[in-house]
Amino acid sequence: VMDMEAKPRPSRPHWYELHVQPCVAELLGSALFIFMGCLSVLEDSGGTGRLQPALAHGLALGVTVAVLGDI
Repeated sequence: VMDMEAKPRPSRPHWYELHVQPCVAELLGSALFIFMGCLSVLEDSGGTGRLQPALAHGLALGVTVAVLGDI
């Protein structure tokens, strides 16, 4: 019994990390995604058509994942 080393149990994440952080990340990501998409449609410059909103949504999603991906 003395030969065995007692391995420490991994600590459980705090309730904030389990519940609040994912909700805040979802809120910020959705707000950025919707805000950028709406602004890209408002500033429609002539012949871009559907390309400008598509690129704006794609770039907003890429930035959101890059910034909030660790949460």
